[in-house]
Amino acid sequence: PPAHSCNDWIGPPDKHSNLRPVIFYVPPEESPLERRLREARQEAQACNQRFWARHNRAFCQEKEEFIYSRLKAKGLEMRDETGQKATLNAEEMADFYKDFLSKNFRKHMQYNRDWYKRNFTITFLMGQVALARALRWLRWKKKNVGN
Repeated sequence: PPAHSCNDWIGPPDKHSNLRPVIFYVPPEESPLERRLREARQEAQACNQRFWARHNRAFCQEKEEFIYSRLKAKGLEMRDETGQKATLNAEEMADFYKDFLSKNFRKHMQYNRDWYKRNFTITFLMGQVALARALRWLRWKKKNVGN
């Protein structure tokens, strides 16, 4: 982002996680509470990027292995006679998706628990920052009205 920007910047989707990375704006007069909020948001983003990158890599690898094993069991190659990549039908792929979700159920539950904890913390910090800013504004208003 340009040096004069006062906003967060959102980038294109990451090729591994499919999440859009955020470059967070750091105000010059950032309070310790605002810094905690920004850092909590950055940490949440980093955790999400790591989880989904790992998850998507595992998904693609296991899907390729599944397709290969099913094609091999049918006596088929990965590519047909025209050179096109061979595919399985929807029912066969449904078996893979069901199995993959079942195998990764605990990981998803842990991820969801962590995600909710992080978001609760971020929401709580956002409330604290909003309250601190409102009080600062009221003190400024009171000071300037008195002059």
